[in-house]
Amino acid sequence: MHVCQPVRVTTAPVCVLGLGLIGGSVLHAAVRAGRSAWGYNRSAEAIAGSSDAGFDTGTDLEAALTRAAETGALIVIGVPMPAVDSILAAIARYAPNNAITDVVSVKAEVAAAVAARGLSARYVGGHPMAGTNESGWAAATPDLFRDAVWVVGVDDDADPTVWNQVASLALDCGSVVVPVESTEHDRAVARISHLPHFLAETLASVGAAGGPLALGLAAGSFRDGTRVASSAPGLVRAMCEGNAAALTVALDEALELLTAARAALAEDGSAHVLVDAGNLARIEYENHRRWEITDVEPGADGWREALRAAGRRGGVVRQIRSASPG
Repeated sequence: MHVCQPVRVTTAPVCVLGLGLIGGSVLHAAVRAGRSAWGYNRSAEAIAGSSDAGFDTGTDLEAALTRAAETGALIVIGVPMPAVDSILAAIARYAPNNAITDVVSVKAEVAAAVAARGLSARYVGGHPMAGTNESGWAAATPDLFRDAVWVVGVDDDADPTVWNQVASLALDCGSVVVPVESTEHDRAVARISHLPHFLAETLASVGAAGGPLALGLAAGSFRDGTRVASSAPGLVRAMCEGNAAALTVALDEALELLTAARAALAEDGSAHVLVDAGNLARIEYENHRRWEITDVEPGADGWREALRAAGRRGGVVRQIRSASPG
C-alpha cells in the first residue's frame, strides 16, 4: 500500500522526558528522522547503555529543560500519569514558553494537570496508539510507530502552531495523525485499549484457575487474548485508573453482554447472540479504512471543529497544511 510522504513543516528539536517503551521509541524515531533530540529519565539504571549506543540521554531534569528553553524544543512528556504533575512543575519553572505534548494514554486528566500549572497555551496532547506487552528503554524501537495512529488533540484552546509541531513529530515518527478532542479520546480508548486490558486479566485469571491441565492445553486463542496481561501491572493500573469514569461505562456494557450471554447459554444452550454480534463487529473493524483529510488548514477559521468532525469519521492527516504564521 502506498503511503504518502509527510511534508515537514518543522524540524524543531525534541526533548523527551521519560524514556520507557513509548518515550524511548519517540527518541529513537526522532533521531532517525534527523531531529536534534535528547532525553531525560529519572533512573540511570533504566536507561543503561543508551549513551553508549549514541543517544543523548541523562538524569538531570533541570539541564534537559534548560536546553529545551534555549533551543525552542518541543517537550514530550513520556512518564506515567502519576508522575506527570511533577514533570509539569519542572517545565513551568525551567521552560514555561516551550511547546509541550505528551504520550500518555489518557488526555482529559493530562489537560487538566497542564491547565493547573498554567501551561495550556503551549500544550497540545498526543497519544500514539502503539505499544507492546514489553516495557522500558530496552524495548524501545524507532519502528514502533510505523503506520500507527497517533492522536493529536484538538481541544478548544489548541494553538495551531503547536498543533503543527506535534503533528509533524508524529508524521516524522512514521505515524498517521487522528485529530481528537480529549474527552472523546478517553471515551474511545476506554473501549479499545483499557477494557481489553481488563478482559485479558480476566481471561488469564480464569484460565490459570483451571490448573496445569488447562494451561497445558492453552493455544492461540488463550495466548492472543491474554497477551497484554503480561504488561507491567503498575503501568496498566496507572492507565486504567486515569480513565476510570469512561472505563466504568465500557465495563458496564461488557458485563451486560456477558450476563445476557450467560443467561441464554444456561436457559437455552445458545450462544448465537453474542457470538454472531461479535463476529459482525470484528468484520466491521477489519473493513475500516482510513481516508486522508486534505481540506483543513490549522489556523484557518473553524479548523478545530473541522478536524474533530473529520477524525470522528475516520479521517487521518498525512501531511501538514498550515494557514498560521511560521
